[in-house]
Amino acid sequence: MPEQLSARPLPDWVEPSSVFGMLEAGTADVFWLDAGADAITGWSFVGTGERSTLPREVRVDVVAADPELPPFTGGWVGWLDYESGAAAVGAPVAGLEDGSGGSWLRATRVVAFDHDKQRVWVLGMESDVEDWAADVRALVGVPESAPFSMSDPDRPPRIAVARHDPGEYAALIERCRDLIREGIAYQLCLTTRFTVAGAHDPVEVYRRLRAATPAHHGGFLRIGDRTLLSASPEQFLHAAGGVIRTRPIKGTRPRSIDPVEDAALAAELATDRKERAENVMIVDLMRNDLSRVCEPGSIRVEGLWVVESYPAVHQLVSTVSGRAAEGTTVEALLEAAFPAGSMTGAPKLSAMTRLHELEGGPRGVYAGCFGYIGDDGTLDLAMVIRSIVIEGEQAVVGAGGGITWGSIATSEVAEVATKARAPLMALGAGMPGPWRSDILN
Repeated sequence: MPEQLSARPLPDWVEPSSVFGMLEAGTADVFWLDAGADAITGWSFVGTGERSTLPREVRVDVVAADPELPPFTGGWVGWLDYESGAAAVGAPVAGLEDGSGGSWLRATRVVAFDHDKQRVWVLGMESDVEDWAADVRALVGVPESAPFSMSDPDRPPRIAVARHDPGEYAALIERCRDLIREGIAYQLCLTTRFTVAGAHDPVEVYRRLRAATPAHHGGFLRIGDRTLLSASPEQFLHAAGGVIRTRPIKGTRPRSIDPVEDAALAAELATDRKERAENVMIVDLMRNDLSRVCEPGSIRVEGLWVVESYPAVHQLVSTVSGRAAEGTTVEALLEAAFPAGSMTGAPKLSAMTRLHELEGGPRGVYAGCFGYIGDDGTLDLAMVIRSIVIEGEQAVVGAGGGITWGSIATSEVAEVATKARAPLMALGAGMPGPWRSDILN
């Protein structure tokens, strides 16, 4: 069993970006699980670790030992790609890499930030924690990074390359509606991707992304030769004290700079019959998924059709919870719930099988999940959406939406453009001509 981390509280606040900057500059593998720019609630975690594998045997039905400590006091940080999860439940996949369950680090040095109480904890090996704490204390008073431009004036603008053009994507939407009419599925989460060629500075791109679209489950994870940058608004799975929660998002509207129009967009989302139907289908799917690993009768819908607003979009969010059955492990939980129903459709296996036929290529890390899995059975995994994956001389942005019988192809195409726009802007890239919002709207 790997050595457990020791925790030391610091007397003064340190900016997460300052710790990240220090660690990133000298460490190959690094993570920042980010509660968002100017966060006043939630936790952020910055750290590094040794490359590891998905901790399948950790139990999630246990109660955390000390509620006074941070929710993550040691364990694993990383991501699980979509194809690994789809293959595990019997769906056909394209581009499966090695079946290992994504990329993970066993944490060795961590700083935990409680944004609500403005408290900082340093976590490290007992033999190292005092030196690590001294390094972090030296950053007290260091401000946030200096302002920066959302674009590089010395570099010509790039244009992303789309896997599908809007016409092709609209035709796939109609194929999904045909499948629904035939009774093969009643919802399919159809996705596409945009690729931006060339070299990218992941740190600068992430600074732009979190400034433009701060989210409660942001993240920068560099493991090996890939970097995941996320501004995810969707919590996939949370487990603490033996209670498992999922918060699926289905339903999106763009924000407006006009307050009256913006409020109207939120109100329209809250009452849209198609969006509510799409959302409740996934709620029912997640209730079923959690029931496979939770105590009978413990499943609850804690929130239904709640509009949450972010800088770029309004989202329709619901919350489902249950009490983990005795002996439930990470492996059992992921087998029951991953890939997330909000990124597959329903019935899940049927939807994934048909999406494999329609989408024309792998999703990769997009539509997977990322976050932490603690030694004590706590976990917090977010959906990989509103995200960028940088590897080598290219960056990839995935986007999609849930298709139901009530879907209107032009609206669904415009929603994809809305979701992809902010990550592409962070890359300094424009939408391909046919996907530009002034054409679609």
